[in-house]
Amino acid sequence: MQVRAKKNLGQHFLKDEDIARRIAETISEGELPSASRQYGELPILEVGPGMGVLTKYLMHSGRQLTAVELDHESVEFLARLYPELKVVEADFLKMNLDEIYPGEFALIGNYPYNISSQIFFKVLDNRDKIPVVSGMLQKEVAERICSGPGSKVYGILSVLLQAWYDCEYLFNVEPGVFAPPPKVRSGVLRLTRNSRQSLGVDEAFFKTVVKTAFGQRRKTLRNSLASFISQSAMPADSEILSLRPERLSVEQFIHLAKELQSR
Repeated sequence: MQVRAKKNLGQHFLKDEDIARRIAETISEGELPSASRQYGELPILEVGPGMGVLTKYLMHSGRQLTAVELDHESVEFLARLYPELKVVEADFLKMNLDEIYPGEFALIGNYPYNISSQIFFKVLDNRDKIPVVSGMLQKEVAERICSGPGSKVYGILSVLLQAWYDCEYLFNVEPGVFAPPPKVRSGVLRLTRNSRQSLGVDEAFFKTVVKTAFGQRRKTLRNSLASFISQSAMPADSEILSLRPERLSVEQFIHLAKELQSR
């Protein structure tokens, strides 16, 4: 039995058993950072199981598992292959996650490349429910999420996610392990919730500052954030404003947002 890969859904089915096993292990208790080992017992939500190569290894964990799949053909395939598996036919981006698990859960998947950034923005919005998330996505996006200040790929996703999660880039995955093979390389990452409970500044305002700064990333912050500076009590000659956004750490962005929100 096979499922036809659909280009509009960004489907590239993993066929390498060893890669599938390694991805599944990224949320197992023994592989998690020591401070996050308790997350290795959480129920699991898998996004985009496709033909179930990763699903098989998640089922071996013995933990509660729910799979979310948009493709009806894949849902039917999984029902025949794993009749005991709970599969929800839905768009993950539109789901109310409380209807799947009322409490915390681990998120994992071979995420469709065409919506991977949107998936991680949804993770951010549900960070109190998702203390650990791992999986495979386009290498460029995975590197962007995990990159630090000074990197050319450091950007909006990097800052917003790292404000709440410790982000690890784990390993590369080559195109040949997929059917059909994608035109790009893939990467596997893991995010675990840090201890931060509050930014100390309005979160919506913080996001706006970050997005505005990186929206004109070749400009200094003094120029890209001029409208915010003029309405704040922040000195216009502040040294941080002479920098471009990719030079600022997450903590510096938080401090900057606090300064810009002051009156």
